Parts: sequence; C-alpha cells; structure tokens
Amino acid sequence: MVCARSRWSANGTLETLFPPASRLIFSVVPVFYDTHAHLGFPDFAPDLPEVIGRAAAAGISKIIAIGTDLESSAQAIRIAEKFPGVFAAVGWHPTHVLEAPPDIRAALREMAGHPKVVAIGETGLDYHRRADDAKSPGEFEHYKERQAEIFRQQMEVAAELGLNCVIHQRDSFEDTLAQMQPFAGRTRGVFHCFSESTEALGRVLAMGSLVSFTGIVTFKNGQNARDALAAAALGRFMFETDCPFLAPAPFRGKRCEPAHVREISRLAAEVKNCSLEELSAATIATAHDFFPKLA
Repeated sequence: MVCARSRWSANGTLETLFPPASRLIFSVVPVFYDTHAHLGFPDFAPDLPEVIGRAAAAGISKIIAIGTDLESSAQAIRIAEKFPGVFAAVGWHPTHVLEAPPDIRAALREMAGHPKVVAIGETGLDYHRRADDAKSPGEFEHYKERQAEIFRQQMEVAAELGLNCVIHQRDSFEDTLAQMQPFAGRTRGVFHCFSESTEALGRVLAMGSLVSFTGIVTFKNGQNARDALAAAALGRFMFETDCPFLAPAPFRGKRCEPAHVREISRLAAEVKNCSLEELSAATIATAHDFFPKLA
C-alpha cells in the first residue's frame, strides 16, 4: 500500500506527495497561521485532534489558542503542550470582567512565563454586549470602569514581560486607543477580527499596532473588512478564524475551525492582487515579528 507524505519546501510551503504506481505528484500547499482560535471551547471537545489534523492538512501549520479568563488561559496552555503546532495567549476578555478578581497580574505573569505563551489576551474593551442589559447608567459605567482596569493590568504585564497584546474592541474604538496610548513603545496590539473603516485602520497602524482578518472578509456584508484588507499593506496584518465563530463562505453557519484560514487567504489574495505564496510569506513574517516566541 502506497501512502501520501508531506514535507516542507525551501520557500515555506507544504508539499504533499501522492505516489501512484510509477511516479510522484507534487501538491504544494501554501502555509498560513491561525493567530486567534478558541480551541478550548466545548465545540471542539469531541474532536480536537482531528481539528488540528485538518488544519495541518490545509497548510495551517501554527495556531494560537486564546484565553478569555484564567481558567481558559490555563486550558490554552495545556492544549499548546499537547500539540506541537499550537501556542497560547493568556488573558481576560472584557465581557467577563465582572467575574474577575481585583488583580489578575500575578496569575498572568506566572502563566506568561511558559515557553509556548506568545501574547497577553484576549483583552480590551467591549461596550456592546451589556449596554442594553445594564439596569442603570451607573451600572454600565461601573462595567466600563472595570473593563478599563483589567485591560490596564494586562497591558502592564505585557509591557513588563516584553509581550504584545491580542486586542478585542467593540463599540469602544476611541477608548481602546486612549487606553493603549500610555503603553506606546512598550507593547503593541493586534486588533483581532478587524472590520472597522479604513480611517480606523490608519489610526491603528499609526500607533504601531496591527490588525487581523477573519472569515468576515468572505461575507456578502463584509465590504468594510475587504476595504480595510485592501488598504492594509503586506506586513501590517495577519489572519485568524476566531473559531468556532465566523466560519467563512462557503461554510458560513457551520462551526468554524483553523483549517478555514485557507478560504480566508484565498479571498485575501484576490483582494490584494497577489499570490498565495506572497501572502503566506508576508503574514508568517508578520506573525513572527509580533509573536517572537512563535518562531
């Protein structure tokens, strides 16, 4: 029985060799990273090894598992320890801050010392989800103040340890930039799941931060994201799935997984009018620069 095998080429692509009876057929798969995946969510509990395997087969050679509180951050580390191509980011999501202890810095410092922890996050500000749920203006202001405090604590840890931050912002763009300004030059952010205007993109890039694009770029109503992608120079953006959410076309409505970076990258190559190989080289170099421990 003859089986296919894979090898890495000199230019960073994954070559899959399918040997029929008398000759080899080379199939070159451009390599990409998924820089934001919620692999610890229950959606992946039944088949995580298969999910990681499908990602590798699609050329997604490295994945960053994202923490959203201390428990899920520890879980992201455990997943990274189990799978060679998986790394972790540790942090506390802004919509969970009312469950956070007063000070999370010591716990984050300890976890961030792990060799496979590449960033702090997911952190930031989100004024969308509880704006309609707040019982009073005072309650919502307390929620926003708590988000700001937990965000600041995480940026302090990132700056102290020489790490960058994975930034979540929703309906909070101005405040997010203002919160980050005192840390300029000490830590940077990647604004994940970016779908803001090109003007907002320019402001993010001007402060030395980056953006990351998801399957939204493939949506019919994702023109904002496509416009931002078109305006972002190679070297200033990365790709992610934010899985299990935001599956790209043609998988929209189904569970998203890291292998779907393949569909995101194909659409992005069309938008950028460049080859998949160029896009692969640029986004991998960007990820290595932003997340040095990935390399």
